[in-house]
Amino acid sequence: MRNLKLLRSLEFRNIQVQGKPQCLSLRTEQGTVLIGSERGLVEVDPVTREVKNEIPLVAEGFLPEDGSGCIVGIQDLLDQESVCVATASGDVLLCNLTTHQLECVGSVASGISVMSWSPDQELVLLATGQQTLIMMTKDFEPIMEQQIHQDDFGESKFITVGWGRKETQFHGSEGRQAAFQMQMHESALPWDDHRPQVTWRGDGQFFAVSVVCPETGARKVRVWSREFALQSTSEPVAGLGPALAWKPSGSLIASTQDKPNQQDVVFFEKNGLIHGQFTLPFFKDEVKVNGLFWNADSTVLAVWLEELQREENSSLKTYVQLWTVGNYHWYLKQSLTFDTCGKSKIVSLMWDPVTPYRLHVLCQGWHYLCYDWRWTTDRSAGDHLSDMANVAVIDGNRVLVTVFRQSVVPPPMCTYRLQLPHSVNQVMFSAHPEKSNNLAVLDASNQISVYKCGDSPSVDSTVKLGAVGGSGFKISLRTPHLDKRYKIQIEDSEAEEVNPLKFSLLTWVQEDVFLAVSPSQSGPQSVIHHLTLAPSETDDEQGQLKISSSVTVDGVIISLCCNPKTKSVALQVAGGQIFKYLWESPSLAVEPWKNSGGSPVRFPYLCTQTELAMIGGEECILGLTDRCRFFINDTEVASNITSFAVYDEFLLVTTHSHTCQCFCLRDASLKTLQAGLSSSHVPNGESLRKVERGSRIVTIVPQDTKLILQMPRGNLEVVHHRALVLAQIRKWLDKLMFKEAFECMRKLRINLNLIHDHNPKVFLENVETFIRQIDSVNHINLFFTELKEEDVTKTMYPPPVASTVPLSSDPDEKKVDLICDAMRAAMENVNPHKYCLSILSSHVKKTTPELEIALQKVHELQGSDPPVPGAVSAEEALKYLLLLVDVNELYDHSLGTYDFDLVLMVAEKSQKDPKEYLPFLNTLKKMETNYQRFTIDKYLKRYEKAIGHLSKCGPEYFPECLNLIKDKNLYNEALKLFPPNSQQYKDISIAYGEHLLQERLHEPAGLVFARCGAHEKALGAFLACGSWQQALCAAAQLRLTAEQLAGLGRTLAGKLVEQSKHRDAATVLEQYAQDHEEAVLVLLEGAAWEEALRLVHKYNRPDIIETNVKPSILEGEAQKNYMAFLDSQTATFSRHKKRLLVVRELKEQAQQGNLDDEAPHGQESDLFSETSSVMSGSNMSGKYSHSNSRISARSSKNRRKAERKKHSLKEGSPLEDVALLEALSEVVQGTEKLKDEICHILKMLFLFEFDEQGRELQKAFEDTLQLMERSLPEIWTLTPQQSSATLIPSPSSVQPRPVPLLISRSEWRWEKLSN
Repeated sequence: MRNLKLLRSLEFRNIQVQGKPQCLSLRTEQGTVLIGSERGLVEVDPVTREVKNEIPLVAEGFLPEDGSGCIVGIQDLLDQESVCVATASGDVLLCNLTTHQLECVGSVASGISVMSWSPDQELVLLATGQQTLIMMTKDFEPIMEQQIHQDDFGESKFITVGWGRKETQFHGSEGRQAAFQMQMHESALPWDDHRPQVTWRGDGQFFAVSVVCPETGARKVRVWSREFALQSTSEPVAGLGPALAWKPSGSLIASTQDKPNQQDVVFFEKNGLIHGQFTLPFFKDEVKVNGLFWNADSTVLAVWLEELQREENSSLKTYVQLWTVGNYHWYLKQSLTFDTCGKSKIVSLMWDPVTPYRLHVLCQGWHYLCYDWRWTTDRSAGDHLSDMANVAVIDGNRVLVTVFRQSVVPPPMCTYRLQLPHSVNQVMFSAHPEKSNNLAVLDASNQISVYKCGDSPSVDSTVKLGAVGGSGFKISLRTPHLDKRYKIQIEDSEAEEVNPLKFSLLTWVQEDVFLAVSPSQSGPQSVIHHLTLAPSETDDEQGQLKISSSVTVDGVIISLCCNPKTKSVALQVAGGQIFKYLWESPSLAVEPWKNSGGSPVRFPYLCTQTELAMIGGEECILGLTDRCRFFINDTEVASNITSFAVYDEFLLVTTHSHTCQCFCLRDASLKTLQAGLSSSHVPNGESLRKVERGSRIVTIVPQDTKLILQMPRGNLEVVHHRALVLAQIRKWLDKLMFKEAFECMRKLRINLNLIHDHNPKVFLENVETFIRQIDSVNHINLFFTELKEEDVTKTMYPPPVASTVPLSSDPDEKKVDLICDAMRAAMENVNPHKYCLSILSSHVKKTTPELEIALQKVHELQGSDPPVPGAVSAEEALKYLLLLVDVNELYDHSLGTYDFDLVLMVAEKSQKDPKEYLPFLNTLKKMETNYQRFTIDKYLKRYEKAIGHLSKCGPEYFPECLNLIKDKNLYNEALKLFPPNSQQYKDISIAYGEHLLQERLHEPAGLVFARCGAHEKALGAFLACGSWQQALCAAAQLRLTAEQLAGLGRTLAGKLVEQSKHRDAATVLEQYAQDHEEAVLVLLEGAAWEEALRLVHKYNRPDIIETNVKPSILEGEAQKNYMAFLDSQTATFSRHKKRLLVVRELKEQAQQGNLDDEAPHGQESDLFSETSSVMSGSNMSGKYSHSNSRISARSSKNRRKAERKKHSLKEGSPLEDVALLEALSEVVQGTEKLKDEICHILKMLFLFEFDEQGRELQKAFEDTLQLMERSLPEIWTLTPQQSSATLIPSPSSVQPRPVPLLISRSEWRWEKLSN
């Protein structure tokens, strides 16, 4: 759905040379044009408008002096730096334009009618006057000569396999008579010049020749190979014309055919069979086709037509039509009209071989014209809901308009079409935001037809409905009507006569103002014209568009874009400079476009599509080149963009990677856009989506979610880009348009939680509005079913910018419960009867389903008065409730209401057998109320409620209650049901304590026993857990004798010694067993030297010092044990440290080797497994990730075992270095723990004059600490985070210990023992 729009036109009028122009060729590298005439050869530069070279051929005798000579071909030869010229007299010349040397490289006596070079310029083909073809190399060495007329079909002749005779075949509507009709050969067309035509395929492997057969007088097309072997001959085609053009892509050969009532362009396959055609918009014998020309990329076919003389003294015209194909339909995109008399008659036409959309035209009056075209999509640019998302497609004298807001009509069909009197060249929509549906059409007669939307006084005959009308269907479409036609007044009539496309880049900027660009005749400049509507005397009279003012701009303007919101107009000139045109100011100034830094903006490359957009508050110009390079201002942000469109605050682009990306421009920057476009993996999933290969953006429906894409073949696809969808939904929710948002979300499967999560406070304040807008029980129930606690704005649909919406007022309250309660209150307020089912849903959907309340509401419906009209019956409500909840669960909850009527109602709807539930219900009805409810609660396994009801049944049911309490461990709940002074309370407490004893929770059991007065049981529990204070308190309650108390104390002391609580044991022995000597021994055993000395002196027993204290220090080997332990720690530390250094060295060598090889394969690292712990991070991850997943479900014991294996100190294990670090850390921390003990024993050694042993122990401990202190920087070279990142597979699986802190010497060192 694209049109060809004129990018720029270049004119060179009245070239001052002699003779009449005959043919045209190009020198692409020099940018010049070669023109042949009957006098010679001319080279001109159309940009500087000067004649660069003039080579006369008459003086050299190659052309006659009488002016009858003719140049039949010109070709620029890049390799030979010369130009090859062929004359009709038979001479082939090489002309060096630098030295002006001429060389005749060959001559054909019979003359030359055609010279055609292959696309690779390796071969040249000559058609001679003797009806032969001569093929030569690029050095003009003859290869072969063949007769142009051949009797053979060619190498690709069809083979008859003998499947019946022609007479027996089916001939369709023609009947059997067609099998016996003789083939009639028609002669060539009357206006045919009988000259052969030659065309090459794009790759140069084949060429086709169209000639008039001397036997039949009709034209035939023969296809030859590069080796000059005939391949095929076309089937007989009546009225075949001389024009011939082989599509460069190689698929089709274009020619023309005159039919009884029309003239067609037909296409031949390489085998000579016709494959498709399209009809030219002329009557029979009205025009003749002088030539067909494919552009370089095979997308545009140029048809050169000339009117035939039908009346004397009539003004004849010449046409150049540009045709394109899409979805198997041929569109006439441009029509250029020239006069055949005077200077404007076309003598030659050709496409540029390098620039695909550049057309060169040479007129008889030495006028040269060059047109540059580009593809564009003409669409309405409004952002309001009134904009219908119109897209206009030019097709000859029709404009096909598709209204995408109401219908998606695939081309070539349309919503409606505008019928114009002349061929259309350009379509433009109004830039006014509120009148964006109005459009203006510029046709080939330089008339502008203005169509406006609105009420028309009469039916407009120029507007016809397309695919949406007919067959009696009525449509709600308001088509535009023709407001008026305006003729553009041009002062220079000669310019209009020579250049039919005087104006380009026509833009409708205001109600009565158009902007247009025309080339300047004074040099490489452009002129911007203000076309203003001139008032007319009558409405029916044709209006006038006058040029009210003009502004000259330095440089050739190649694009003009207008921002409908800001009314800014940006101009791009051929050099890349961007200018801002102040068209609303009185001075009509043109100034450079500047970025936020104040620097002028300039595109590095020519951009064929430009648009204006606001990016981060700054108005920027966006440009896309024909090489898919995308620029914002002068910054290239991407190089793989195939199309783009700006809508509201969004930029949408399609890429070569077959994706469509959407970016919010409101708070964006160039860096964020560049980063987003440089990566196809966008973290925010809503901004990128996959599209079909080759998709291009057609338009975006404003205030909607539709994005229209067109495929390469031409068919359309409508997608709802997630970013557009969410942005539109957010707008609707901000405007409290809940119905539109809900319908869109339901259709496009957007999670309905977004309605609340977008702005919880606003939603909860407008719940009643939401209910009234939705106005559908089913839709409200659907909303309830999708509710969940997750905040979708943080997970599924994060906003493009940080949201400032306040959260719910009560963060502790559940979101689902809050919504259910609010909506239920709103529905009960609006219409509780209508929304009965939704109210039930609100109860069921809560975090803890309120099934009892829902059942009670259903029960109320059953017993209510005559129902309100539109209300739901109890049976319907129950059926609906059964859809939401399992019937068995609902039956249980109904039973839990103790309402047997409700139970029967639910049971009848279930699959339960009445023989099962009726006896059960009858039995329950006969029971006492509390016991009945106890039985129901027990049946429903609601044991807390069950014991509550059973406790009210009387003392005779207490044994049953106690058994239930013991069976279900309901001790805490049961204790709340009985007074503390009751026997039941004590029985339950004793049972509870015994239960705790079984669970080995002795201390809690003792407290429970003590609380209820069971002191003997409490004493046993406290003894079992070693709680000596509580045990002695319980003993005091039991009033034990002194002897019993002493025995109890000794028992407690023994248990405390077993638990290494020597100080507590000594306290018990001293105070309760009255045995201070045993207390001293226990303290000495626990190394509590100072406390032992205190008791010795308290009870005045100095003899114990000699008998027990000193021996325990020396003879008890306390000092020797410390010495041995320090030696062991030192040896272990040194061994681990040495191994760690070796492992690290091997690891560095392995990593260096991997960097050198640049291929760290996991199998190679296994070579180190026997001798070191070197392993790549990927290998460790792969090895242990599988292991971790395999043991994830194992017991904690097995997990700890696997963790220990992972941190193995075995040489060569994968994580040996981590295990060594942990082992070294344990050694340092174990040594640090000796601080207090060393300090105490040093004091005792000094006190009892064991100075030598004290110095020895102090020195050993000091040496150990110094060794560790020196080694710390060498061992812990990496931070824990670095170590975690480089040595282990994942931070969560291995956490190396931090660097240990060494203790200060002053904290333990005893200075009195220093030497």
